Amino acid sequence: MTSPTPSEPAAVAVELERLRGTMETGFARVDGSLALLVQRGEQTDRQLADHEARLDTLERSRWPLPSLAALVAIVGLLLTLWQAGAAR
Repeated sequence: MTSPTPSEPAAVAVELERLRGTMETGFARVDGSLALLVQRGEQTDRQLADHEARLDTLERSRWPLPSLAALVAIVGLLLTLWQAGAAR
């Protein structure tokens, strides 16, 4: 049996089948890569949400510095007034 020439319909069909196989392989590879990217994106979203929750917890549990400074100033003022009253 001889090979068909490139202009024969059988040769065109063979080449189209090869092209189809190559395209299917390429699409499968792209689909796998996209699935991996989606999985990594979801992991990143979960990690970001976890970090946000931890940061919110830390922010709620710390003393606000301006309030602490005001409290120290008031205690200092009261001690000064008490010492001035005790010295008389």
